[in-house]
Amino acid sequence: MKACFMGLGYIGLPTAIIAAKHGIQIHGVDINPKVVEKTNAGQLHIIEPGMQELLEEVVKNGQLKADTKPVESDAYFMVVPTPFKGDHQPDTSYVEAATRAVLPLLKEGDLYVIESTSPVGTTEAMAEIIFAERPELKDKIYIAYCPERVLPGNVIYELVHNDRVIGGLNPESTEKAIEFYSQFVTGQLHKTNCRTAEMCKLTENSSRDVQIAFANELSFICDKAGINVWELINLANKHPRVNILWPGCGVGGHCIAVDPYFITAEFPMESRMIGQARQINNYKAFWCAEKIQNEMLKFELEKGRKPVVAMMGLAFKPDIDDLRESPAKQIVAKVMQSCNNANILIVEPNVEEHNVYKLTPYQEAFDKADIVVYLVAHTPFKALPKDADKVILDFCGVNKGFK
Repeated sequence: MKACFMGLGYIGLPTAIIAAKHGIQIHGVDINPKVVEKTNAGQLHIIEPGMQELLEEVVKNGQLKADTKPVESDAYFMVVPTPFKGDHQPDTSYVEAATRAVLPLLKEGDLYVIESTSPVGTTEAMAEIIFAERPELKDKIYIAYCPERVLPGNVIYELVHNDRVIGGLNPESTEKAIEFYSQFVTGQLHKTNCRTAEMCKLTENSSRDVQIAFANELSFICDKAGINVWELINLANKHPRVNILWPGCGVGGHCIAVDPYFITAEFPMESRMIGQARQINNYKAFWCAEKIQNEMLKFELEKGRKPVVAMMGLAFKPDIDDLRESPAKQIVAKVMQSCNNANILIVEPNVEEHNVYKLTPYQEAFDKADIVVYLVAHTPFKALPKDADKVILDFCGVNKGFK
């Protein structure tokens, strides 16, 4: 069997590699020639533990090849971004472009699957495009939606062992998609229709966003009340039916920070709590930036000089290189805009270089800093001393002392 993966990003490439590892012939497609070149050379362009070795193996044995153009296959997977347009309106143009790219190659019996996070109704909309251009394929191909639900840093395990929700345009399409995924997924494959599958992905991440908003709101309250939020949550979680998440400096990435908008854009009046959670989590980054600016001003007034500030972390979560929708990045930008020539040292240990900021090694930045700002709880930061001679602003729980 041959499968074509449209998009070799943080989800498409790992899924393609795992499928190839399980004996499926993979043709990976990406519009970025550098991604294609690196993939064909067996070089991983993302950070994901254990994935480099798997990529080398499947490229070496010819199970995975990459190109900028699709080729005729038996199954096609749309794993491309779904960005925003205007005021957080979902933009499915990348999904449509990928669909139109494979449209001439489709033949009777083929499987077409969307994995991209999508507004409700996207799978049906793409089916309409396919059948409008290729009416002879009506009821002759299988169309389904199957979202990924994986945790960066644990992708190899989760792609295989996690349960999946698979929703077809019709029951036959659901069964065909299950037949494909059962080749490498050992988790349970849950059958539904495409609209419910689309909504399920959005619901999962919106639920997480609401829970994080509760934690972030607690951090505002505790700051005003003079209470250690980390200690408070640790104690509250001793209750057998309470499980409060830890606060952070916002919510980032291309799932939790994005998916709720796919609901609020289509159902604004019915999703007020989801919308409010998004506002709280967005505001947290501005709140953190203001705290940093106030501490910098206080230092200057007390010491008579501008502080050296270490901004620790740019990624959207610990121990990865993914900066998409990162609140840490927003905070750094806001502080830099108003720093009045203060010495700002920017740290991101999982990225070699950044196209905007000069990066400083984390130990060097810590040693030089008067004010250390923890924005992301990267593992190396946890070994740094709690230096009494420095001002420490910990927005992500590096020094919280609890698991």
